[in-house]
Amino acid sequence: MDVIKVSAKSRSTAVAGAIAGVIRGTGRAEVQAIGAGAVNQAIKAIAIARGYLALEGLDVICIPSFAEVDIEGQERTALKIVVEPR
Repeated sequence: MDVIKVSAKSRSTAVAGAIAGVIRGTGRAEVQAIGAGAVNQAIKAIAIARGYLALEGLDVICIPSFAEVDIEGQERTALKIVVEPR
């Protein structure tokens, strides 16, 4: 599964559209964010995507966890959020 990577500069509505599209296509989306600003944008995007999908009768939940990610040879901790139908 492709991971939707979110940065602090990501537009939450664009990310929400990506999340909704992946859920419509595969039934499950994985969102990854590193840092407070990125996590903020990711959570806003999930809330917006939940609204998009509710119009289609889908109720989604999110399951957060941590993931270790290698960025330019440096190990960072990312927040991984799985979004799937209830």
